[in-house]
Amino acid sequence: MIGVESPEDSSRPDVSVLQLLESARPVARLEPLPEPLPLPEPVFPQHPELLGRDNFVEHDFRQQRKWSAPHIYRSMRGWMFPWMKSRLLPGEFQPIIAYLFTEWKCNLDCHYCWAFDNRVKGMTEEVARRSIDWLHDTPCRVLALMGGEPLLRPQFAHKVVYYAAKKGFWPYVSTNARLLRPDVIDRLADAGMATFNFAVDVVDEKPGLPKALTPIRPFFEYLVKKQFSYGYSVFFNINITRRNLEDVRQLTEIAHEYGIATDYHINESPLMDQPDFKHADNNDTFIHKEDWPAVDELVHWLVEKKRQGYKMPNSAARLLEMTEFMRGKVQEWNCRAGQNTLIIRTDGTLAPCFPMYNVSHDWGTIEKPRFDSQELRTMKRDCQPHCFSTLNHIVAYCYNDARVIRWLLQQAVRGFQGVTGSME
Repeated sequence: MIGVESPEDSSRPDVSVLQLLESARPVARLEPLPEPLPLPEPVFPQHPELLGRDNFVEHDFRQQRKWSAPHIYRSMRGWMFPWMKSRLLPGEFQPIIAYLFTEWKCNLDCHYCWAFDNRVKGMTEEVARRSIDWLHDTPCRVLALMGGEPLLRPQFAHKVVYYAAKKGFWPYVSTNARLLRPDVIDRLADAGMATFNFAVDVVDEKPGLPKALTPIRPFFEYLVKKQFSYGYSVFFNINITRRNLEDVRQLTEIAHEYGIATDYHINESPLMDQPDFKHADNNDTFIHKEDWPAVDELVHWLVEKKRQGYKMPNSAARLLEMTEFMRGKVQEWNCRAGQNTLIIRTDGTLAPCFPMYNVSHDWGTIEKPRFDSQELRTMKRDCQPHCFSTLNHIVAYCYNDARVIRWLLQQAVRGFQGVTGSME
């Protein structure tokens, strides 16, 4: 567990939240349609002029990237317009970001990760299509393909991205990139992928930390070069554990060299009991008390790099809060899970957030959500102090109108060319 060596401590919510989630009503199941509704077959290539290993738009990674008007509008349509709708429309359930778990299987076994079970079947085309159609009737326009590893079935991911992009969504994928071959990159980018969330923890593979850059360095080189042809973006998603502190520094410098952003997480033990988690006991990645000084030093180094202009979605204040969180302290942060963010499981059932994926509680299904505002508030009172969700915190940070308007005005002055930064 974070900051401790015993699995029985304050890193888990109080029992009251567990009692709340043990609902008497049966968990909903998505009813199948009388006739299957598959995803349409993608047209490929839509942009044949962009294909090819030697077809790169030359760009100096040290220079500020210039975004075209269509790319700026696409980002606004994905993020800004849905946020505005969510503030104006009645009711608390106004999603702007949905995490579509197309897989719950994974090709790697990171010792800190409980988020996979290789016995679970992946999402069907019908569930994916119905999910996208349902979300289209809400403000939501950001669709994140999640897992497990969402590229275990690259043809399926291609279909999802193609259909979502045609419906006006801003798709991104969170991947360990082991399967992100050049042909997969071309297909996803051609279909309309907006962002590749490249999860990597170490430069060279270590026992228990297989998400390494070196084995897939050619894929990474192709990905970062091709972004200027297709117009997508790339960022490193790095998990800080007790065994990769120097790797975090190296990966940060590599990302800076290539002009891409870095997003950081502090290693967390599962918020809820996860029966399929193989490494719950004696985990060699969890942060212990004796690691605190080294983690403190790393976090302050990251804050200094951010102040030097390194691209990081995390605010400096949020990075510094990592040092408090690992000591068992976290402040109220206005979690918006189940209101403006949600997850769609492989079977089409819903949950408010990633830690609740395996909780047997009825939050409804696509087309029939059952998020109760009072119930969510009661749940978050217990679970929020034990959770350090990076993206949900960023979303929560956005639900301050004055802050967002001020940030948008600053971006407008710069021609919306620097939108990779945080709202500081």
